Amino acid sequence: MDLEIVLTPGLGNATYLLASDGEAIVVDPPRDAWRVTSVADARGWRLTHVVETHVHNDYLSGALELRAARRAEIVAPDRGRYAFEHRGAEEGDVVEVGGLRLVARATPGHTREHLAWEVRPDGADGPSAVLTGGSLLVGSAGRTDLLGADAADELTRAQFASLRALATLPDDVAVLPTHGPGSFCSAGPTDGSRTSTIGSERRMNPLLAAPDEAAFRAALLGRLGAYPTYYDSMAPINRAGPPVRGRPAAPPHLDPAAFAAAIAAGAHVVDGRPRAEFAAGHLPGSINVELTETFASYVGWFVPFGATVALVLPEPLDEALVEAVVQLFRIGYDRVAGALAGGLAAWSASGARVEDYPTTTIQALHEDAVAGRNAYALDVRDPHEWREDGIVPGAIQIPLGDLPDHLASIPRDAPVTIFCRSGRRAGIAASLLDAAGLEVRLVAHGGAGDWPATGSPTESATAADPPR
Repeated sequence: MDLEIVLTPGLGNATYLLASDGEAIVVDPPRDAWRVTSVADARGWRLTHVVETHVHNDYLSGALELRAARRAEIVAPDRGRYAFEHRGAEEGDVVEVGGLRLVARATPGHTREHLAWEVRPDGADGPSAVLTGGSLLVGSAGRTDLLGADAADELTRAQFASLRALATLPDDVAVLPTHGPGSFCSAGPTDGSRTSTIGSERRMNPLLAAPDEAAFRAALLGRLGAYPTYYDSMAPINRAGPPVRGRPAAPPHLDPAAFAAAIAAGAHVVDGRPRAEFAAGHLPGSINVELTETFASYVGWFVPFGATVALVLPEPLDEALVEAVVQLFRIGYDRVAGALAGGLAAWSASGARVEDYPTTTIQALHEDAVAGRNAYALDVRDPHEWREDGIVPGAIQIPLGDLPDHLASIPRDAPVTIFCRSGRRAGIAASLLDAAGLEVRLVAHGGAGDWPATGSPTESATAADPPR
């Protein structure tokens, strides 16, 4: 068996190509499927099948793209209620390619229809690998709350049984999960590795170490964090079948007048420049999501799904525009009006308004606290970080994902200094508060871990639900 892995780090996902005798199966492909065909072409493989482990909540599937490009047959869980033509699979069903057999194994939990796929080479007594999708992950498991609170109890019980069943496989069976480091589909952090073995997971995975279902439930549900709002739109589109686009066309460069017209027509302005540059000058009402590998996830969290997006991007503009558009394409943000030609300098030169806010340091925030100056601190880290890393005394605690629903609770009678762990999430939060009319200061680099230990140390957060 030959194996290639196509990673999408910003979404925390892996796509697997398994090949034998010149034929290949693709498992859980992303919408930008040309990355998959490029790998297959480089290896001289003919793509015969696309296999899905479950209806995805975190990205749009590339299954239809691959069928259109390579006439590959789509095999997907029969219980997934897919509306497009496909071969429905259930427990025990087989997909063959060359000298390989993939055998479906029902593993509900992450979703009701979830299937893992055992990989069985010809002549082998048992599987050499298992494609676990969103069931067993490296050091974790797929979260069980994506179908809503009413279904979480049922799915958590199912996940417990599915993981216990997978753990009975031989120690040397490779574990090949779809979700990995950086995925919001994971029930808490993974250990940073992409793949593992059943033996390693049995020894190291804290969820497999739970002695009974009650302990498993407490461990899994206690690790859950927030997930992006765009997730709610992904499963319905994946069931219906995402529209086949091929490669998305590059949107135009817009001069300031055309960019202003796009805003007037309802476009949401997303600024992908570094947070300190954004703080020094930006378009009123824009949101700052730095153009890193997690760009699309945070755009999908704070820009309504289906909205038109207008982009302010770092140089070189053409390169940045391609990166931004591809990331947005993966999660179905297809309406990009264009990018601001000439950037902020051109916008300012046109006479249009520019806003700014100051940056500061966590040490300066500490000095304000010691001196008793009238100011507020806002910590936008996740609750597990407050519990594990401690809290800054007196800080307001609101996780970044919850911020839009809690803007009214933030005081407006003094500046609000915003921080996280490194500054990236704080940059998003500062832009949201600035757009809402609050006076903000941004801790652009570093964060809670740099709070001085002398005089007013970081406190431990011991409550199950840390204060906000």
